Amino acid sequence: MKISQIYDFLNELSPFELQEKWDNSGLLIGSFDDDITQIALSIDVDEKLLDSLENNTLLITHHPIIFGGLKQLEFSKYPANLIQKMIQKNISNIAMHTNFDQTHLNEYVATEILGYKITKKDGFVAYLDVDEDFDVFALKVSRAFGLKCVKAVKCAKRVKKVAFTTGSGCSLMRSLEADCFLTGDVKYHDAMEAKSINLSLIDIGHYESEHFFAQILEKSLKNLGLKVIIASSENPFTYIHP
Repeated sequence: MKISQIYDFLNELSPFELQEKWDNSGLLIGSFDDDITQIALSIDVDEKLLDSLENNTLLITHHPIIFGGLKQLEFSKYPANLIQKMIQKNISNIAMHTNFDQTHLNEYVATEILGYKITKKDGFVAYLDVDEDFDVFALKVSRAFGLKCVKAVKCAKRVKKVAFTTGSGCSLMRSLEADCFLTGDVKYHDAMEAKSINLSLIDIGHYESEHFFAQILEKSLKNLGLKVIIASSENPFTYIHP
């Protein structure tokens, strides 16, 4: 099957035109005319993942390996070192990032992983009615995402209305209509701002909240009759306990 046919299928599933202006989803490496017999799915690209793939594989990732404009391809530096290996092995790449967040990822994680019904959806943000003790809810979230610890800003003893988005969503804080926000990549100054506006935060991790991308997409791609494997990249962070 040609990449163009797979691309059209993916575009029907989660239109690429829904991606944010700053995003770079779509065909990033390869040719629409290439024939593909195997698809691999991963949240990201890393060297170990590329070494495990057969030549002529189409790798569909959540995050784009080429994000900003590339001014040079120096093969000792990232991401050129990975792009070089992909070209050598004829590994093509399609990224499905913010378009897939809006159409599939946030909804799946909220309902299937956290186990809550979405009461309202606004772009990247899903709203959940919780009404639980904060500490109980935080531990429940931690278990759902397999977090090593709970990193949170606690502004109230009880959680009522929760806003949720996978990945890195702290830029959305000012527009939320909730008393608690679940997202990843929470920085120190994000936490300070959240505390000042009385918004509780629970950091659910970037990788931890988005690595479900592959298992969601696999279910749809099986209908194409191609070999589809989940070959996810590894979480770059190592957690060391004292």
